[in-house]
Amino acid sequence: MDRRIRRIAAGILLVIFLGSTGVILYTKHQYRVSEDLYSQASDRYTVRMEEPEVQDGEALAPVVVDFDLLQEENEDIVGWIYCEGTPLDYLVVQGPDNDYYLRRSYDGVHSTAGTIFIDANNRPGFADCNTIIYGHNMKNGSMFAVLSNWAEQEFYEAHPVIWFLTPERDYQIVLKSGYTVSAHSDTYTIYPEACEEFDDYLADAQERSNFEPVQGPEGEGHYALLSTCSYVFDDARYVLLGELVPADSAGGKRIVE
Repeated sequence: MDRRIRRIAAGILLVIFLGSTGVILYTKHQYRVSEDLYSQASDRYTVRMEEPEVQDGEALAPVVVDFDLLQEENEDIVGWIYCEGTPLDYLVVQGPDNDYYLRRSYDGVHSTAGTIFIDANNRPGFADCNTIIYGHNMKNGSMFAVLSNWAEQEFYEAHPVIWFLTPERDYQIVLKSGYTVSAHSDTYTIYPEACEEFDDYLADAQERSNFEPVQGPEGEGHYALLSTCSYVFDDARYVLLGELVPADSAGGKRIVE
């Protein structure tokens, strides 16, 4: 009887081991597939400028993106996010809701990493005072995993600006604050128009910030909020808030007026 029980227990442990191993291998496979897909997208649809052009003292976007070709692949693609010296180098979509791209890559295939996406409730073209952009915090450092690095003043000073390119206009996201919040925080309130409440929103973000920016938010422009999961408490998120400063380029190419 004891031998039979031991055999059953050993069988159960073997099943658990094999199941756990299978999950780990599947997860690693998903990471590789996602990395390959987005690496190929970067190679196919973008060109890095060795020396970004400077116009009137302002640098144009350091990346040229073929949005015409990209949007033939998926019309939901609305931008490209890039920060030199970091893993941020991804296309960005805006889907029909905030669930569709959570576990889908931009080609519509199931993916643990999903796709970086703009909140479905935001108006296109950064028309709202604040536009929210979501990305997963992947254990292999991909997608938005790098966001929490901005909690360190030294990292912020080395990377004070993130580029966001669109077919119509490119922007520098000039970072103003980075902090940890709950997923249910008022940080995720969208403000369509300038108002006193939005001024308070910016002041609160500045108060919470882990780094001291070169210049604080002024409340007169439009802002982007980058958000990813954090694991310091249940439903924690790490966010970066930056002001959107238009560049004289679109898709990395100079705008000819």
